[in-house]
Amino acid sequence: MAQNRSDSATYLAGQLAKEFARALQVRAAKLGFSAGQLPVLIALWDEEGLTQKQLLDRVDIEQATMANTLSRMERDGLIERRAHPTDRRAQLVFLTGKARDMKDEALAAADEADQALFSGFRRFEKELMLEYIRWAIDNARKL
Repeated sequence: MAQNRSDSATYLAGQLAKEFARALQVRAAKLGFSAGQLPVLIALWDEEGLTQKQLLDRVDIEQATMANTLSRMERDGLIERRAHPTDRRAQLVFLTGKARDMKDEALAAADEADQALFSGFRRFEKELMLEYIRWAIDNARKL
């Protein structure tokens, strides 16, 4: 890590992720979900009836994190699990009416947090930053 934390990409990326998650969490809590549940909600809004394995393929988190997230979502009345028709070991994950009903507001909250992140940026600066972030992520995946 660089001597000065403000010159460390690793430190700054961590701070950015932490602050964005905090901003999203404030908005998400008002709607009845957590920021960490949003990627799962988005995957299920796209396609319901997925297995946990299929969700893992769509959401970039660890298996244990997914299991805990799904348990909390079930507890909070956001999802229900149903037996898989052909695989007794698997369960299919479906949204509840509560989760379906919050889709527009949840996506708007995420967009609002995203827009706040780029407050004061000109359009080309935002596009350039996003390109740099994607590039850095690609590089990090090669480590």
